[in-house]
Amino acid sequence: MIENMDPQMDPCEDFFEYACGNYLKTKNIPDEKSSISQFSDVSDVLQEKLRTLVESEDSSEDTPSSLMVKQLYKSCMNTERIAEQGLQPLKDILREMGGWPAVEGFAWDRNRFDWVQNVYINRRLGYSVDLLFDFSITTNIKNSSWRIIDIDQPSLGMPSREYLLRGLNDSDVRAYLDYQVSLAALLGANRTAAELELTESLLFEIQLANFSLPKEQRRNATKLYNKMTVAELQGRVPNIPWLSYINTILSPFTTVTEREEVIVNVPSYIENLGKLLLRTDKSYLSEDARDLQLVYSKKITGTGKRKPRWKECMGAVSGSLSYAVGKLYAEKFFKKDAKAAADEMVSYIRAEFDKILRTVDWMDDETRIRAINKSLAITPHIAYPEELLDETKLTELYKDLQISDGELLSNMRNLTIFGTDYSFKRLREKVDKNDWKKHGAAAVVNAFYSPLENSIQFPAGILQGTFFNADRPKYLNYGAIGFVIGHEITHGFDDMGRQFDYKGDLKEWWKPETRAKFIDKSKCIIYQYGNYTEPEVGLKLNGVNTQGENIADNGGIKEAYYAYNQYVSDHGEENPLPALGLTAKQLFWLSAANVWCGKYRPETLKLRILTGAHSPARFRVNGPLSNLPEFSRDWNCKSSSKMNPSHKCSVW
Repeated sequence: MIENMDPQMDPCEDFFEYACGNYLKTKNIPDEKSSISQFSDVSDVLQEKLRTLVESEDSSEDTPSSLMVKQLYKSCMNTERIAEQGLQPLKDILREMGGWPAVEGFAWDRNRFDWVQNVYINRRLGYSVDLLFDFSITTNIKNSSWRIIDIDQPSLGMPSREYLLRGLNDSDVRAYLDYQVSLAALLGANRTAAELELTESLLFEIQLANFSLPKEQRRNATKLYNKMTVAELQGRVPNIPWLSYINTILSPFTTVTEREEVIVNVPSYIENLGKLLLRTDKSYLSEDARDLQLVYSKKITGTGKRKPRWKECMGAVSGSLSYAVGKLYAEKFFKKDAKAAADEMVSYIRAEFDKILRTVDWMDDETRIRAINKSLAITPHIAYPEELLDETKLTELYKDLQISDGELLSNMRNLTIFGTDYSFKRLREKVDKNDWKKHGAAAVVNAFYSPLENSIQFPAGILQGTFFNADRPKYLNYGAIGFVIGHEITHGFDDMGRQFDYKGDLKEWWKPETRAKFIDKSKCIIYQYGNYTEPEVGLKLNGVNTQGENIADNGGIKEAYYAYNQYVSDHGEENPLPALGLTAKQLFWLSAANVWCGKYRPETLKLRILTGAHSPARFRVNGPLSNLPEFSRDWNCKSSSKMNPSHKCSVW
């Protein structure tokens, strides 16, 4: 913390520069990274620890789940085998999927191609089925004890629809097209012919982007909850065989009838897609290849080098076998005393949020009581569930998954099939909100709020390093992980979380006049952040897309501060760190800001502003702190200073 700060900066003018100025000056972003942060620094340490485990020799102490982790990692690290195969696996995939018109040219048989059949092939072989629309089994948000079929607009090839809507003359869109053309050429296509073919394909994708709903319009969960039967969906989009499509995708686990209810998030997207398919040509629907991807990635994120192979593989293993990896981490590295200390902090911070709910002057009594009941019903999940350490449960979970240390592609296909089967087979099962697997990814440096569970989760991975240490002064912990804890609690009451009740169901539980006051207070946050300009790239933030995270930041730091004051009231004052000449309260604020020290490449910063739900680090510090009178009081900031503006925003 001390080495990150720049004491020459005025904390009342720019607290982010004061807390993180030296971090910005001295830390360099490695070539393989698009950004660095305290989160990524702690995650790097965690990955190094895991690496020592997965690269260790097999022994009699290895369990079935730990052996599976090692085998997947070995198959990923076997670069000789991957290089030996070259582009052949990719060519085989394309052949299995019906060929790629850009490569096969006139040899491609359009009469034999059917995109619906292509999706069925993908499902069977272990590839994505979400080509033209997203198909999933999700929790029914109006009855969160049960699941339902969900149909939504898909993720497109670029980071967001806004990129594609710039059109073919945009340099980022050209880079995306060039990537596809170069890949086709690498696979043997005539480059000129491939460019013509893929330009038409890209125009089709731009059409899909036009049909899709922007993020700003996806914050109202009720607007996205459009329930209809399969028969009704068939009537609205008649040229897609919905009943046979759904039954084939869900086979062999479930069969549905035309009376089955589904959620269609954006009906206009599906209807427009149906019309587009009627008039669209069917053809639209190795290391060398990885190098091409890197060229495109550099244009979008600024990253000009791949990660070390072991980091790529460790990331793939951690994401694919998160429970097995979480068990390894929890057993070998997690300090058990951290859980009790974190439990205590969560209790203190929750109590402060409840006090805020009881005292805010803009809520009517009926809504206030419901809000308090929701807050009291929040379930905390800290570190990891005890079931994670039970090898018999992991063995049962992974019993149908085949992993070897040989073929990486085969392993990844098996993992996709395993994950898809696991999701699809549960359509008729009641949701268990306390299922240990929902909170079993322990080796993660992040934290979560789930509106459908009304729960908060702080995995073992974040209870360390910059964020938390049970042996250091409480003002440092309350400033760091306390900020994060408060942030997640407040998510239950931000513009999206507030739409769900104490059980996790989408329900209007706010009185109209109180809802109007909340929206008005949220607008203050929207305008405040929407008027911030990131100096490095000259872009204004998107106040609408970031409002949920900004509301959570503003409420979270306030709750953590009040909770620390209550802790001091209960246990007595703590001694400040002698080296800095700062008070304990000032060190609380410094620790809070230190959490967000980070740097981005300009391309990534631009990407984050255009597509992200979070504000850049600078504004996650200066925004909330400038809204809190307590900050200005503790730092003796004059009323004319930037960190103590006369107009302040406050939701919670």
